[in-house]
Amino acid sequence: MVDDHDELDDSPESEDFAALLEQSLVKTSRLEPGQKIEARVLKISTDWVFLDVGQKGEGVLDKKELLDPEGNLGVAEGDTLAVYFLSRAGGELRFTTRIGGAGAGDARLEEAFRSGIPVDGSVVKEIKGGYEIRLSGGTRGFCPYSQMGLGRSQGPEEYLDKHLPFRITRYEERGRNIVVSHRAILEEERLRLREQLKGTLAEGALVQGRVTSLQKFGAFVDIGGIEGLVPISEIAWGRVEDIGEVLSVGQQVEVAVKSLDWENNRFSFSLKETLADPWSLVAQKYPEGSVHSGKVARLAPFGAFVTLEEGIDGLVHISKLGAGKRINHPREVVREGEDLEVRIEGVDPENRRISLALAGSAQAEQEAEPEEDFRRYVKQDAAAGMGTLGDLLRTKMQGGKKK
Repeated sequence: MVDDHDELDDSPESEDFAALLEQSLVKTSRLEPGQKIEARVLKISTDWVFLDVGQKGEGVLDKKELLDPEGNLGVAEGDTLAVYFLSRAGGELRFTTRIGGAGAGDARLEEAFRSGIPVDGSVVKEIKGGYEIRLSGGTRGFCPYSQMGLGRSQGPEEYLDKHLPFRITRYEERGRNIVVSHRAILEEERLRLREQLKGTLAEGALVQGRVTSLQKFGAFVDIGGIEGLVPISEIAWGRVEDIGEVLSVGQQVEVAVKSLDWENNRFSFSLKETLADPWSLVAQKYPEGSVHSGKVARLAPFGAFVTLEEGIDGLVHISKLGAGKRINHPREVVREGEDLEVRIEGVDPENRRISLALAGSAQAEQEAEPEEDFRRYVKQDAAAGMGTLGDLLRTKMQGGKKK
Protein backbone atom coordinates (compact mmCIF):
# COMPACT_ATOMS: atom_id res chain seq x y z
CA MET A 1 0.00 0.00 0.00
CA VAL A 2 1.34 3.42 -0.96
CA ASP A 3 1.32 6.21 1.62
CA ASP A 4 -0.70 9.20 0.35
CA HIS A 5 1.48 11.54 2.39
CA ASP A 6 4.59 10.29 0.57
CA GLU A 7 2.90 10.82 -2.79
CA LEU A 8 2.04 14.40 -1.85
CA ASP A 9 5.61 15.14 -0.75
CA ASP A 10 7.04 13.88 -4.05
CA SER A 11 4.59 15.64 -6.36
CA PRO A 12 5.62 18.67 -8.48
CA GLU A 13 2.72 20.62 -6.93
CA SER A 14 4.20 20.03 -3.47
CA GLU A 15 7.64 21.25 -4.64
CA ASP A 16 6.10 24.41 -6.13
CA PHE A 17 4.18 25.07 -2.92
CA ALA A 18 7.34 24.63 -0.84
CA ALA A 19 9.23 27.08 -3.06
CA LEU A 20 6.46 29.67 -2.81
CA LEU A 21 6.31 29.24 0.94
CA GLU A 22 10.06 29.74 1.22
CA GLN A 23 9.90 32.89 -0.95
CA SER A 24 7.04 34.20 1.17
CA LEU A 25 8.98 33.65 4.39
CA VAL A 26 12.04 35.39 2.98
CA LYS A 27 9.98 38.23 1.65
CA THR A 28 8.25 38.86 4.98
CA SER A 29 11.35 38.46 7.17
CA ARG A 30 11.44 41.01 9.96
CA LEU A 31 13.18 44.26 9.14
CA GLU A 32 15.78 45.65 11.51
CA PRO A 33 16.27 49.40 12.10
CA GLY A 34 18.93 50.71 9.74
CA GLN A 35 18.49 47.81 7.30
CA LYS A 36 18.92 48.89 3.69
CA ILE A 37 16.54 47.48 1.06
CA GLU A 38 15.37 48.16 -2.48
CA ALA A 39 11.79 49.45 -2.62
CA ARG A 40 9.43 50.23 -5.51
CA VAL A 41 7.43 53.46 -5.56
CA LEU A 42 3.69 52.61 -5.51
CA LYS A 43 2.08 56.02 -5.11
CA ILE A 44 3.08 59.64 -4.52
CA SER A 45 0.82 61.91 -2.45
CA THR A 46 1.19 65.52 -1.35
CA ASP A 47 3.49 64.70 1.58
CA TRP A 48 4.37 61.02 1.36
CA VAL A 49 5.80 58.42 -1.00
CA PHE A 50 4.28 54.94 -0.58
CA LEU A 51 6.56 51.98 -1.15
CA ASP A 52 6.34 48.28 -1.90
CA VAL A 53 8.94 46.89 0.50
CA GLY A 54 8.06 43.20 0.40
CA GLN A 55 6.12 43.30 3.68
CA LYS A 56 2.47 42.99 4.61
CA GLY A 57 2.20 46.71 5.24
CA GLU A 58 3.15 49.52 2.89
CA GLY A 59 6.30 51.52 3.45
CA VAL A 60 6.13 55.31 3.73
CA LEU A 61 8.83 57.86 3.01
CA ASP A 62 8.76 61.62 3.57
CA LYS A 63 8.43 63.19 0.14
CA LYS A 64 10.70 66.10 1.12
CA GLU A 65 13.69 63.77 1.11
CA LEU A 66 13.35 63.28 -2.63
CA LEU A 67 13.08 66.94 -3.62
CA ASP A 68 16.04 68.67 -5.24
CA PRO A 69 17.13 72.22 -4.28
CA GLU A 70 14.63 73.63 -6.81
CA GLY A 71 11.79 71.63 -5.27
CA ASN A 72 11.51 69.09 -8.11
CA LEU A 73 10.72 65.46 -7.32
CA GLY A 74 13.41 63.10 -8.57
CA VAL A 75 11.34 59.89 -8.75
CA ALA A 76 8.13 58.61 -10.35
CA GLU A 77 5.72 55.78 -9.66
CA GLY A 78 7.34 52.47 -10.59
CA ASP A 79 10.89 53.64 -9.84
CA THR A 80 13.12 51.70 -7.45
CA LEU A 81 14.80 53.36 -4.47
CA ALA A 82 17.44 52.37 -1.94
CA VAL A 83 15.91 53.11 1.50
CA TYR A 84 16.69 52.46 5.17
CA PHE A 85 14.15 51.05 7.63
CA LEU A 86 13.41 53.29 10.62
CA SER A 87 10.47 51.90 12.61
CA ARG A 88 7.18 50.02 12.58
CA ALA A 89 3.97 51.50 13.99
CA GLY A 90 0.88 49.35 13.53
CA GLY A 91 0.77 48.45 9.87
CA GLU A 92 2.92 51.41 8.83
CA LEU A 93 6.61 50.99 8.04
CA ARG A 94 8.69 54.18 8.15
CA PHE A 95 11.68 54.50 5.83
CA THR A 96 14.26 57.14 5.02
CA THR A 97 17.01 57.77 2.50
CA ARG A 98 18.89 59.79 5.12
CA ILE A 99 18.38 61.48 8.48
CA GLY A 100 18.10 65.25 8.39
CA GLY A 101 16.01 68.25 9.29
CA ALA A 102 15.73 70.37 12.42
CA GLY A 103 13.49 67.80 14.10
CA ALA A 104 16.11 65.06 14.10
CA GLY A 105 17.94 65.38 17.41
CA ASP A 106 20.81 63.59 19.10
CA ALA A 107 18.83 60.37 19.60
CA ARG A 108 18.26 60.06 15.86
CA LEU A 109 21.93 60.80 15.16
CA GLU A 110 23.00 58.08 17.57
CA GLU A 111 20.54 55.71 15.88
CA ALA A 112 22.04 56.67 12.50
CA PHE A 113 25.54 55.90 13.83
CA ARG A 114 24.53 52.46 15.10
CA SER A 115 22.53 51.50 12.01
CA GLY A 116 24.68 53.14 9.33
CA ILE A 117 21.88 55.38 8.02
CA PRO A 118 23.21 58.45 6.14
CA VAL A 119 22.69 61.90 7.67
CA ASP A 120 22.35 65.29 6.03
CA GLY A 121 24.99 67.90 6.75
CA SER A 122 26.19 71.32 5.63
CA VAL A 123 29.88 72.13 5.22
CA VAL A 124 30.26 75.23 7.39
CA LYS A 125 33.97 76.04 7.32
CA GLU A 126 37.48 74.67 7.04
CA ILE A 127 39.19 73.83 10.33
CA LYS A 128 42.44 72.10 11.26
CA GLY A 129 42.60 68.73 9.47
CA GLY A 130 39.24 68.99 7.72
CA TYR A 131 35.83 70.64 7.84
CA GLU A 132 33.20 71.56 10.38
CA ILE A 133 29.88 69.97 9.46
CA ARG A 134 26.50 71.14 10.77
CA LEU A 135 24.20 68.15 11.21
CA SER A 136 20.48 67.99 12.00
CA GLY A 137 19.33 70.00 15.01
CA GLY A 138 22.45 72.20 14.80
CA THR A 139 24.76 69.42 16.05
CA ARG A 140 28.39 69.88 15.01
CA GLY A 141 30.47 67.17 13.39
CA PHE A 142 33.96 66.89 11.93
CA CYS A 143 34.93 65.50 8.53
CA PRO A 144 38.65 64.92 7.80
CA TYR A 145 40.00 66.07 4.44
CA SER A 146 40.54 62.43 3.40
CA GLN A 147 36.86 61.60 4.00
CA MET A 148 35.31 64.31 1.81
CA GLY A 149 35.82 62.88 -1.68
CA LEU A 150 37.17 60.00 -3.74
CA GLY A 151 39.78 61.81 -5.81
CA ARG A 152 42.04 64.79 -5.50
CA SER A 153 40.37 67.92 -4.20
CA GLN A 154 40.53 71.16 -6.16
CA GLY A 155 40.95 73.01 -2.87
CA PRO A 156 39.05 73.61 0.41
CA GLU A 157 36.59 75.92 -1.31
CA GLU A 158 35.32 73.00 -3.42
CA TYR A 159 33.10 71.79 -0.55
CA LEU A 160 32.36 74.93 1.44
CA ASP A 161 28.65 75.84 1.86
CA LYS A 162 27.56 72.59 0.23
CA HIS A 163 24.77 70.36 1.55
CA LEU A 164 25.89 66.71 1.43
CA PRO A 165 25.02 63.26 2.82
CA PHE A 166 27.41 61.80 5.41
CA ARG A 167 27.84 58.59 7.37
CA ILE A 168 28.67 58.91 11.07
CA THR A 169 31.86 56.94 11.74
CA ARG A 170 32.32 57.99 15.40
CA TYR A 171 29.73 59.01 17.98
CA GLU A 172 31.18 59.74 21.44
CA GLU A 173 30.53 61.83 24.56
CA ARG A 174 26.77 61.80 23.92
CA GLY A 175 27.14 63.53 20.61
CA ARG A 176 29.82 66.07 21.56
CA ASN A 177 32.40 64.21 19.49
CA ILE A 178 31.02 63.21 16.10
CA VAL A 179 33.17 62.28 13.09
CA VAL A 180 31.52 61.85 9.69
CA SER A 181 32.50 60.70 6.21
CA HIS A 182 31.10 61.79 2.86
CA ARG A 183 33.55 59.50 1.10
CA ALA A 184 31.86 56.41 2.60
CA ILE A 185 28.61 57.41 0.86
CA LEU A 186 30.41 57.94 -2.45
CA GLU A 187 32.22 54.59 -2.20
CA GLU A 188 28.97 52.75 -1.53
CA GLU A 189 27.30 54.39 -4.53
CA ARG A 190 30.37 53.75 -6.66
CA LEU A 191 30.30 50.06 -5.75
CA ARG A 192 26.62 49.85 -6.68
CA LEU A 193 27.23 51.52 -10.04
CA ARG A 194 30.27 49.32 -10.67
CA GLU A 195 28.19 46.18 -10.26
CA GLN A 196 25.63 47.56 -12.71
CA LEU A 197 28.35 48.39 -15.25
CA LYS A 198 29.94 44.98 -14.87
CA GLY A 199 26.83 43.40 -16.32
CA THR A 200 26.20 45.92 -19.11
CA LEU A 201 29.44 47.65 -20.17
CA ALA A 202 31.31 46.24 -23.18
CA GLU A 203 34.41 47.15 -25.17
CA GLY A 204 33.57 49.57 -27.96
CA ALA A 205 30.69 51.21 -26.09
CA LEU A 206 30.44 55.01 -26.03
CA VAL A 207 29.93 56.46 -22.54
CA GLN A 208 29.83 59.87 -20.87
CA GLY A 209 32.43 60.70 -18.26
CA ARG A 210 34.18 63.43 -16.30
CA VAL A 211 37.91 64.20 -16.40
CA THR A 212 39.27 63.68 -12.87
CA SER A 213 43.01 64.28 -13.36
CA LEU A 214 45.62 65.05 -16.00
CA GLN A 215 49.02 63.33 -16.17
CA LYS A 216 51.91 63.47 -18.66
CA PHE A 217 50.91 60.05 -19.98
CA GLY A 218 47.17 60.62 -20.27
CA ALA A 219 43.92 61.68 -18.59
CA PHE A 220 41.79 59.80 -16.05
CA VAL A 221 38.04 59.80 -16.69
CA ASP A 222 35.29 58.73 -14.28
CA ILE A 223 32.24 57.27 -16.02
CA GLY A 224 30.31 56.66 -12.80
CA GLY A 225 31.30 53.46 -11.07
CA ILE A 226 34.77 53.09 -12.56
CA GLU A 227 37.66 55.35 -13.49
CA GLY A 228 39.77 54.66 -16.55
CA LEU A 229 42.78 56.07 -18.38
CA VAL A 230 42.73 57.80 -21.74
CA PRO A 231 46.39 57.41 -22.90
CA ILE A 232 47.90 60.48 -24.52
CA SER A 233 47.93 58.63 -27.85
CA GLU A 234 44.13 58.20 -27.61
CA ILE A 235 43.24 61.83 -26.89
CA ALA A 236 43.32 63.13 -30.48
CA TRP A 237 44.17 61.97 -33.99
CA GLY A 238 46.97 64.52 -34.06
CA ARG A 239 50.07 64.65 -31.90
CA VAL A 240 49.36 66.00 -28.38
CA GLU A 241 52.29 67.60 -26.58
CA ASP A 242 50.41 69.20 -23.66
CA ILE A 243 47.24 67.44 -22.46
CA GLY A 244 46.21 70.60 -20.61
CA GLU A 245 45.74 72.35 -23.96
CA VAL A 246 43.08 69.79 -24.92
CA LEU A 247 41.38 68.77 -21.66
CA SER A 248 40.71 70.20 -18.20
CA VAL A 249 39.79 68.64 -14.85
CA GLY A 250 36.02 68.52 -14.43
CA GLN A 251 35.34 68.59 -18.17
CA GLN A 252 32.53 66.34 -19.42
CA VAL A 253 33.61 64.12 -22.32
CA GLU A 254 32.39 61.18 -24.38
CA VAL A 255 34.82 58.27 -24.59
CA ALA A 256 34.94 54.86 -26.23
CA VAL A 257 35.72 51.84 -24.06
CA LYS A 258 39.00 50.25 -25.21
CA SER A 259 39.60 47.55 -22.58
CA LEU A 260 38.03 46.28 -19.34
CA ASP A 261 40.03 44.43 -16.68
CA TRP A 262 37.64 44.01 -13.75
CA GLU A 263 39.95 41.71 -11.83
CA ASN A 264 42.85 44.18 -11.72
CA ASN A 265 40.61 47.27 -11.79
CA ARG A 266 42.23 48.60 -14.97
CA PHE A 267 40.17 50.31 -17.63
CA SER A 268 41.23 52.06 -20.82
CA PHE A 269 39.24 54.61 -22.83
CA SER A 270 39.71 56.50 -26.09
CA LEU A 271 38.65 60.04 -26.86
CA LYS A 272 39.84 60.14 -30.46
CA GLU A 273 37.65 57.20 -31.48
CA THR A 274 34.60 59.36 -30.82
CA LEU A 275 35.93 61.90 -33.34
CA ALA A 276 35.90 61.69 -37.14
CA ASP A 277 39.05 60.02 -38.51
CA PRO A 278 40.76 62.63 -40.71
CA TRP A 279 42.48 59.87 -42.72
CA SER A 280 39.16 58.65 -44.11
CA LEU A 281 39.14 61.47 -46.69
CA VAL A 282 42.88 62.04 -47.09
CA ALA A 283 43.09 60.59 -50.62
CA GLN A 284 40.42 62.99 -51.87
CA LYS A 285 41.75 66.05 -50.04
CA TYR A 286 45.42 65.49 -50.87
CA PRO A 287 45.78 64.05 -54.39
CA GLU A 288 49.27 63.45 -55.76
CA GLY A 289 50.79 66.57 -57.28
CA SER A 290 48.65 69.02 -55.30
CA VAL A 291 50.35 71.79 -53.30
CA HIS A 292 49.43 72.65 -49.68
CA SER A 293 50.59 74.76 -46.77
CA GLY A 294 51.87 73.01 -43.66
CA LYS A 295 53.84 73.51 -40.47
CA VAL A 296 56.96 71.59 -39.49
CA ALA A 297 55.86 69.47 -36.52
CA ARG A 298 59.14 67.72 -35.68
CA LEU A 299 62.49 66.80 -37.13
CA ALA A 300 64.09 63.36 -37.40
CA PRO A 301 67.49 62.34 -38.81
CA PHE A 302 65.79 61.07 -41.96
CA GLY A 303 63.48 64.02 -42.66
CA ALA A 304 60.94 66.59 -41.52
CA PHE A 305 57.36 65.83 -40.50
CA VAL A 306 54.90 68.46 -41.71
CA THR A 307 51.36 68.85 -40.32
CA LEU A 308 48.85 69.46 -43.10
CA GLU A 309 45.86 69.52 -40.72
CA GLU A 310 44.97 68.17 -37.29
CA GLY A 311 45.91 64.49 -37.31
CA ILE A 312 47.47 64.49 -40.78
CA ASP A 313 51.27 64.58 -41.00
CA GLY A 314 53.45 63.96 -44.03
CA LEU A 315 57.19 63.39 -44.39
CA VAL A 316 59.67 65.39 -46.46
CA HIS A 317 62.62 63.01 -46.83
CA ILE A 318 66.06 64.47 -46.06
CA SER A 319 67.13 63.83 -49.67
CA LYS A 320 64.56 66.42 -50.78
CA LEU A 321 65.51 69.18 -48.37
CA GLY A 322 68.97 70.22 -49.53
CA ALA A 323 68.09 71.81 -52.88
CA GLY A 324 70.54 69.50 -54.58
CA LYS A 325 73.13 69.60 -51.79
CA ARG A 326 73.72 66.75 -49.38
CA ILE A 327 72.81 67.64 -45.77
CA ASN A 328 73.45 65.70 -42.57
CA HIS A 329 70.29 66.69 -40.71
CA PRO A 330 67.02 68.47 -41.61
CA ARG A 331 67.77 71.17 -38.98
CA GLU A 332 70.34 72.57 -41.44
CA VAL A 333 67.47 73.63 -43.70
CA VAL A 334 64.22 73.88 -41.69
CA ARG A 335 63.14 74.33 -38.07
CA GLU A 336 60.18 73.14 -36.01
CA GLY A 337 57.19 75.48 -36.25
CA GLU A 338 58.21 76.82 -39.66
CA ASP A 339 55.52 77.19 -42.34
CA LEU A 340 56.24 75.35 -45.60
CA GLU A 341 54.67 74.95 -49.02
CA VAL A 342 54.77 71.27 -49.90
CA ARG A 343 53.69 69.08 -52.79
CA ILE A 344 52.05 65.67 -52.35
CA GLU A 345 54.22 62.94 -53.87
CA GLY A 346 52.45 59.86 -52.56
CA VAL A 347 49.51 58.90 -50.31
CA ASP A 348 49.12 55.61 -48.43
CA PRO A 349 45.90 55.84 -46.37
CA GLU A 350 46.09 52.24 -45.18
CA ASN A 351 49.44 52.79 -43.48
CA ARG A 352 48.67 56.48 -42.74
CA ARG A 353 51.66 57.81 -44.68
CA ILE A 354 52.08 60.80 -46.99
CA SER A 355 55.28 61.52 -48.90
CA LEU A 356 56.03 65.20 -49.46
CA ALA A 357 58.48 67.38 -51.35
CA LEU A 358 59.16 71.09 -51.11
CA ALA A 359 56.89 72.97 -53.51
CA GLY A 360 58.52 75.28 -56.03
CA SER A 361 61.77 73.32 -55.98
CA ALA A 362 62.74 71.95 -59.41
CA GLN A 363 65.32 69.83 -57.66
CA ALA A 364 62.53 68.06 -55.77
CA GLU A 365 61.10 66.69 -58.99
CA GLN A 366 64.30 66.14 -60.88
CA GLU A 367 66.20 64.39 -58.10
CA ALA A 368 63.61 61.94 -56.94
CA GLU A 369 65.53 59.17 -55.21
CA PRO A 370 68.95 59.70 -57.01
CA GLU A 371 70.59 56.89 -55.03
CA GLU A 372 67.81 54.51 -55.97
CA ASP A 373 68.26 55.44 -59.66
CA PHE A 374 71.96 54.67 -59.43
CA ARG A 375 71.35 51.29 -57.80
CA ARG A 376 68.92 50.41 -60.60
CA TYR A 377 71.52 51.43 -63.21
CA VAL A 378 74.23 49.29 -61.57
CA LYS A 379 71.89 46.34 -61.33
CA GLN A 380 70.90 46.57 -65.02
CA ASP A 381 74.49 46.90 -66.27
CA ALA A 382 75.77 44.13 -64.05
CA ALA A 383 73.09 41.84 -65.40
CA ALA A 384 74.32 42.64 -68.91
CA GLY A 385 77.96 41.75 -67.98
CA MET A 386 79.42 45.25 -68.47
CA GLY A 387 82.59 44.95 -66.35
CA THR A 388 83.61 45.97 -62.86
CA LEU A 389 81.84 48.30 -60.50
CA GLY A 390 84.56 50.91 -61.16
CA ASP A 391 83.82 50.70 -64.88
CA LEU A 392 80.15 51.10 -64.24
CA LEU A 393 80.71 54.11 -61.98
CA ARG A 394 82.86 55.84 -64.61
CA THR A 395 80.23 55.05 -67.23
CA LYS A 396 77.49 56.57 -65.06
CA MET A 397 79.52 59.75 -64.42
CA GLN A 398 80.31 60.15 -68.13
CA GLY A 399 76.72 59.90 -69.17
CA GLY A 400 76.95 56.31 -70.38
CA LYS A 401 79.89 56.77 -72.80
CA LYS A 402 82.90 54.45 -72.48
CA LYS A 403 86.44 55.64 -72.99
